[in-house]
Amino acid sequence: MTDITRYWEGDMVGFLIGCSFTFEHALLNNGIPIRHIEEGCNVPMYITNLECTKAGKFHGMTVASMRPIPQEDVVRAVQVTSRFPAVHGAPIHIGNPAAIGVTDISRPDFGDAVTIKEGEVPVFWACGVTPQAVAMETKPALMITHAPGHMFITDLRDETLGVL
Repeated sequence: MTDITRYWEGDMVGFLIGCSFTFEHALLNNGIPIRHIEEGCNVPMYITNLECTKAGKFHGMTVASMRPIPQEDVVRAVQVTSRFPAVHGAPIHIGNPAAIGVTDISRPDFGDAVTIKEGEVPVFWACGVTPQAVAMETKPALMITHAPGHMFITDLRDETLGVL
C-alpha cells in the first residue's frame, strides 16, 4: 500500500525516521563494501536485546541492521557513519552478535541473510524498523509504518544529512 489517506485522522502525528541506507554511499565512496548491495538483496535486520527508552505505552527492543565489514575497514566505517547522526550514525555494536541477543546471524528477523566472509566483522547500526518491533510488542490499535527496505524518499542529498 502506498496511500494512507483513508486511514489518517486529524489527531494523528507522524514521524520521519532516518534510514541507514543514507550512509551507504559514503561507505562505498570510502572503499567499504556493502554486502547486501553486492548480493542484490535487502540488508539483514535483527531484533536485539537492547531495550528502547519507553515512551508512554510504547516499549520494546531495538532492531539493528548488520553489514559485514572487513576487519581492516571497521574503524573507517565507524568514522564515516558517525558523520550521519540524524540517520543512525555510528554503529551500536561491533562483533559478537550474541552479545546483543542475536543467536543466529544467518536468520535475520527482517530483510535477507548475507554472506559473511573470512576476515569480516558483523557491524550493527540502529534500524528504522524498530517501530515495527515496538508495534509487535505493544500492539497499538493502529500504527502505520514503512515496510523494511521501503521508506520515505526525499530530494535531500545524502551528503546534506552528514556533519563534517
